[in-house]
Amino acid sequence: MRAEYKNKVVLISGGLGDIGRAIAEDFLMAEAIVCIADRFAPALAKERWSLLDESQTNLFYDQVDVTDADQVESWVDRIQRELGAIVICIANAACVTIQNFRELSNAAWKNEMAVNLDGAFFLANACAKSFVATGVQGNIVFLGSWAGHAVHQNLPAYSVSKAGLRMLCQAMALEYAIDGIRVNEIAPGYVNAGLSKVVWSKDATLQKKAAAVVPLGDILEAEEIAKQVLWICSDNCRQMTGTSIILDGGLSLIRP
Repeated sequence: MRAEYKNKVVLISGGLGDIGRAIAEDFLMAEAIVCIADRFAPALAKERWSLLDESQTNLFYDQVDVTDADQVESWVDRIQRELGAIVICIANAACVTIQNFRELSNAAWKNEMAVNLDGAFFLANACAKSFVATGVQGNIVFLGSWAGHAVHQNLPAYSVSKAGLRMLCQAMALEYAIDGIRVNEIAPGYVNAGLSKVVWSKDATLQKKAAAVVPLGDILEAEEIAKQVLWICSDNCRQMTGTSIILDGGLSLIRP
């Protein structure tokens, strides 16, 4: 499977997060040309991920604000001009606020919608148009969440944005199917990454409690999600589009 990604151009937003880096590393191992974007300046990006300091010939970083449609489109256009046709788009950038509706500010709500939903749309649609222009039957993968499929307390903006992402995935999959473009969603449950990883690193008992809630009794690692991303983009899944793969260990089965 990995051989099919050799020299293919892959774009990943939120590429400096735990999940973004894991996905990038897997595509790098498959000898793809990996272009990541995040909100950090290049110098700070190198501090956050040492791999950017190495003499990588197939790893590129750009500072991009995914909430700015013009920045996103400029990034996509430039990558296509300089590196060739884009083949895979991973819309991974996200943020989360752990608050209930009574505490959540309007600004926090707007920010999560802007990053998690608007940003995903800006990148995915820019890449889809690029696919069509270059005649590529490309792949788009949204990094969603089980919280977009089942109600979860204290994640109102995040849950709503991820639920919107699920419908965005389906709508784009239907419209772009005629062009041979596949659009799918990977929706993880509890992951030892991002904010959860920070919280659990301070109190190991919290991670054990989280795992105990999951019917299968364990939580995901970022590397496991990366493997699913590469699989869903492969020819093994050539008839899969508009699909959400929920990797939550059964969480959504017990949360109404």
